[in-house]
Amino acid sequence: MTTKAGDDYAARVYLSFEVPPDTLGFGTRMALGLARSLRGNVVPDAAINYIWDNRHPVGTWQPNAYTDRARMLVLRTGAADAARWVTERRDVGPDFLQAFGHAPAKMTGLALASDTDNTGESAHAGFADFRFVSRDEPC
Repeated sequence: MTTKAGDDYAARVYLSFEVPPDTLGFGTRMALGLARSLRGNVVPDAAINYIWDNRHPVGTWQPNAYTDRARMLVLRTGAADAARWVTERRDVGPDFLQAFGHAPAKMTGLALASDTDNTGESAHAGFADFRFVSRDEPC
């Protein structure tokens, strides 16, 4: 989780966000502008990755090894829940506030993945009944 070589997870939910421009420092705005000139507008202002890790404890927050504009949050760890369905529920607004110190303007993207390109390991994850609900609505 702390190195590019280890940036793989059995399960990952990646949410990207647009943030108010005044929350970004000059250096960050310049870096995002350069990244977008090279990769297009797919580069988000910020992102949260909810992950299933195999080493770090549940609740660990960590900047992504590639960019501090993406934060990782460990929701599950180890193999205790492997090979069975589990349910997760997150309040994304407070998570974003904890990760970046301010609220996002809006969510701009979602990716679901099982990711092993850096470690060369093998992993499989399934995602079902994925949806966004209001705070008071049951999943």
